[in-house]
Amino acid sequence: MRYVGALDQGTTSSRFMIFDETGGVVASSQEEHRQIMPAPGWVEHDPLEIWSKVCTVITDALGRAGLTGSDLSAIGITNQRETTVAWDRTTGKPLYNAIVWQDTRGQVVLDEFTQDQKDRTTHITGLAIAPYFSGSKMSWLLRNVPEVKAAAESGILLFGTIDTWIIWNLTQGLHVTDVTNASRTLLMGLESLTWDGSLLADFGIPQTALPEIKSSSEIYGHTKSDGLFGAQVPIAGILGDQHAAMVGQLCFERGDTKCTYGTGNFALVNTGTEIVRSKKGLLTTLCFKFGEAPARYALEGSVAVTGSAVQWLRDQLGIIQSASEIEELAQSVPNNGGVYFVPAFSGLFAPYWRSDARGVLVGLTRAATKAHIARATLEAIAYQTKDVIDAMAAETGVELSALRVDGGITLNNLCMQIQSDILQIDISRPVVSETTALGAAYAAGLAVGVWPDLDSLRNQWRESARWSPNKESELPTRGYSDWQKAVERTLNWIE
Repeated sequence: MRYVGALDQGTTSSRFMIFDETGGVVASSQEEHRQIMPAPGWVEHDPLEIWSKVCTVITDALGRAGLTGSDLSAIGITNQRETTVAWDRTTGKPLYNAIVWQDTRGQVVLDEFTQDQKDRTTHITGLAIAPYFSGSKMSWLLRNVPEVKAAAESGILLFGTIDTWIIWNLTQGLHVTDVTNASRTLLMGLESLTWDGSLLADFGIPQTALPEIKSSSEIYGHTKSDGLFGAQVPIAGILGDQHAAMVGQLCFERGDTKCTYGTGNFALVNTGTEIVRSKKGLLTTLCFKFGEAPARYALEGSVAVTGSAVQWLRDQLGIIQSASEIEELAQSVPNNGGVYFVPAFSGLFAPYWRSDARGVLVGLTRAATKAHIARATLEAIAYQTKDVIDAMAAETGVELSALRVDGGITLNNLCMQIQSDILQIDISRPVVSETTALGAAYAAGLAVGVWPDLDSLRNQWRESARWSPNKESELPTRGYSDWQKAVERTLNWIE
């Protein structure tokens, strides 16, 4: 039996999973890390804490599996996208906390762009002009952190997304990323798959600080023999988390669609080798690129706050003590009691792209309870997903008959039934719900021959649960109409 390891470094935690050649889970270990919020709209992570957690989960998972690093045929890495780290090339030490994808401080950089610059940037990258992406975060660091500016001037500055930071630490200073992560920076050309000189100039970012862009599946290098794994294990797969989920869900063909429910929600539809430029507020992005094969592209609908809204109920409001309690609480009432929650904590992402929006809780009466707020939170997850799925159908002309889903919230049966009712299609969850890690493992395993081709992967997919819609539900009609009214209330809050 051959084994592949997959590191899934996410927004709230790091997980290391070991898969066998049948795609089965051999072992898993997960550790949360801190969310640092020094100012409204600012979200940071400590890169050294993330690296420490990565070391912990790798060691723990290998121990649980009774394996050593040398037993792994390869390692794949998947990561929270857009989150940006700056570090010193000579010491390897971070120069500032990682600025997280949810962070909005980069808006001040984008506000200086002319309309021509904005239009050109969107055409080259396929992305919206939003602080969500890495380019404005890098520019902010260069302007506001003296250590970053000084490192740039002396030529020792390195920038990277979290995949790049981890690979740097796992190896002898290898500075690489893949096309999926690079496509989320506002700095890479969709067609060229290279850093775009005009965009680097607009953002004021030196190309010498950026990693080399590679495919999503190839041998990039090896872990240090005297390092964490105690062996030179090939690092052979890199994918941003949502792209990894597409691979894990086997969405290899045009029209294949999945939605990942994590800290945020991310729905992607494979558009094949065609670059489809959205007119409906979706993002045009890379789907994956395996070795020398042509790149595959996707349309994506990104929702900033879904699972983190449940965390907000737990951590900030104290309505629930653990995330798993929300299902029972929401189930205790037959409907939302007229309450709607739009969790626009960092503005609204797709298909609106309104950084001026902020969260609202509307429709409150004296009869409203915490159970109604809990149910409104689950409905918000599903309504936001409908917003982007409807936009995808309009862009591609492909009407979904079913949606493949993954991520932690898919274990919430009530939320998935609400999603099915709102979309009026079947919802399908695979046996391995953590498809981000599985996709990273598949990419790495393909590169070293654990799996010979895509058909060998297709044969491994199994369904664990399916939800079918209640055709009498009012959620997709009156409910969605009220949801749209609630969204309107979030707009123009920030000047």
